[in-house]
Amino acid sequence: MTTMLIRRRVPAALAAAALAVSLGALAPQASADDGDGPFGPACASVPKEGAGSFDGMAQDPVATAASNNPALSTLVAAVQQAGLVDTLNDAKDITVFAPTNDAFAKIPKADLDKVLADKATLTKILTYHVVGEPVQKADLADGSFKTLEGGTLTTSGSGDAYEVNDTAAIVCGNVKTSNATVYIIDTVLMPQ
Repeated sequence: MTTMLIRRRVPAALAAAALAVSLGALAPQASADDGDGPFGPACASVPKEGAGSFDGMAQDPVATAASNNPALSTLVAAVQQAGLVDTLNDAKDITVFAPTNDAFAKIPKADLDKVLADKATLTKILTYHVVGEPVQKADLADGSFKTLEGGTLTTSGSGDAYEVNDTAAIVCGNVKTSNATVYIIDTVLMPQ
């Protein structure tokens, strides 16, 4: 009788364990689609491993993480020029709307060189791209956020398509660093 009972319980226990394992395997897939992960067409170009990968950037503060992403090298140079590396790296729970190299390339070279040489103007522009609180993907649909520069920027959109100030598209959003959420954008934002 005991042997018969054990024979019935073992398959039932194995079936329960198999179900738990299969449900566990599905859980990461479900969370990857729930809006918590990075989104946007440019996310495909992010390295799969190393310091510039999503996992690698999550380990570093925002200015350091950006320096590991080749598409943000102009922004990194501007942040260094303005003396904002420590300010950004030491901040807690901020959101950065980070223009790509292509975004900076839209600015005529003479104008860009002029801004890069003027620390006060450069600082004003760069801090306009930083919000002093976490901004989640759900907040982007119809958002209005005060920037560290003191101005306000707005966001709109749905699904995986969002714009900032009706001029800059988010090309890779919801990128996590150790102290910030980053939304990579295709146009440099100008404070009003």
